[in-house]
Amino acid sequence: MLLSCSTLVISTKNSSDSNASQGKSIFILAGQSNMAGRGGLVSGSWDGYVPPECQSSPKILRLNAENKWEEARPPLHHDIDYLKACGIGPGLAFANSILKKNLSIGEIGLVPCAIGGTQISEWRRGGPLYKQLLSRAHAALQDGGIIRAILWYQGESDTRCQEDAKLYKTRLAKFFTDIRSDLKLPELPVVQVALASAEGPYIDDIRKAQLGIDLPNVKCVDAKGMKIGYDGLHLSTEGEIHVGQMMADAFAQFIA
Repeated sequence: MLLSCSTLVISTKNSSDSNASQGKSIFILAGQSNMAGRGGLVSGSWDGYVPPECQSSPKILRLNAENKWEEARPPLHHDIDYLKACGIGPGLAFANSILKKNLSIGEIGLVPCAIGGTQISEWRRGGPLYKQLLSRAHAALQDGGIIRAILWYQGESDTRCQEDAKLYKTRLAKFFTDIRSDLKLPELPVVQVALASAEGPYIDDIRKAQLGIDLPNVKCVDAKGMKIGYDGLHLSTEGEIHVGQMMADAFAQFIA
């Protein structure tokens, strides 16, 4: 399910006419574990299965932990969210879906930044995660390209405390606004995901905040009902693929 939080659409400067000068289309992947990818994890290890929707392609690159571009292969976050086991996330399903849509945006560059178990307060301006995101975004631009969107999937850890749940909408809006400001991209599209599962009892409050955020160029896809993995918290491979494809559908609306 796709819900638009704004009717504002990015300009036609993203059209294919300027692809040659813009270079690769860059997407920042941020949030916590369901963005980092836990699909296919069995007893704490990835099962190694790569579904067709997540196959590698020479047209899809990944910025690794050393800020070097390489062909993207799952798990995308293995050297970023390295303290935890990573599996299939939504990133490659998103990228492959974008390629199939023939949006004429050229080569795709994915910039993994998600860290499992993090709260929205840990992504505040000036904090380590925020600084790392900015640093990696700037590194991604060094050899050309344009940042097309932020893909954001986070909030499970904020369902544990009522106070965090109450403040979530304000904190999320500030995070999006601050990142846009510091990247000097005030209209940068954001595609976020409304939670399918949670660590605590305040999931409805977090979902309400995510679905109700009122900022321009923000779209929200709803993961409710997606298939959950063996641990009862993280999306299965099937669920991650579906979310990635929904995010691609949402992004495509920005440049339609």
